[in-house]
Amino acid sequence: MTAASLPADPAARLELARGVLAAQPFSRLLGAELAAFGDGHAILRLRIGEEHRQQFGLVHGGVYAYLADNALTFAAGSVLGPAVLTESVSVTYRRPARDGVLEARARVTEHTEHRAVCAVEIVVVDGTGASSPCAEASGAVRVTQTS
Repeated sequence: MTAASLPADPAARLELARGVLAAQPFSRLLGAELAAFGDGHAILRLRIGEEHRQQFGLVHGGVYAYLADNALTFAAGSVLGPAVLTESVSVTYRRPARDGVLEARARVTEHTEHRAVCAVEIVVVDGTGASSPCAEASGAVRVTQTS
C-alpha cells in the first residue's frame, strides 16, 4: 500500500492508522493513542501513569523517545505509505513532566518518494488544557520492503 492508496476520507485514514498502532504490542503496553493522522501530520498521546516514571517521579526519557519515534513515523507514513521504518531519531529534552497527558505533534518537513524528514514537538497538557513544551525531536523515515 502506498500513500496514494490510503483512504481519501480523513476519518477512515485515522481509523486505519489507529489499527496499525493497536497492532504494536509495545504501544499497547505504554497506552499510546493516535489522535490525528494525515497530510504529513500525526499526533500521538499518552496519559502519564506510574509506569512511565523514573526514580524521581518524572517521566522517563525513554517515553519521550518512544513518542518521538512513533509520531514521526506515523507522520511520514501519511505521505509515504504504511511500509516505512524509522531511519534516525534525535531527542532534545527541555523540561521534565510529572503528570498530565504527553502529546507528540509530528510533521513532515521534507520528503521524496522513498524518504521523509520530520520534526516533533512533545508537550505536556495539564488538567486545564494548558500545554507546555517538554521535548523536541527530529528524524528520518524510509520506505521499506514488506515482503
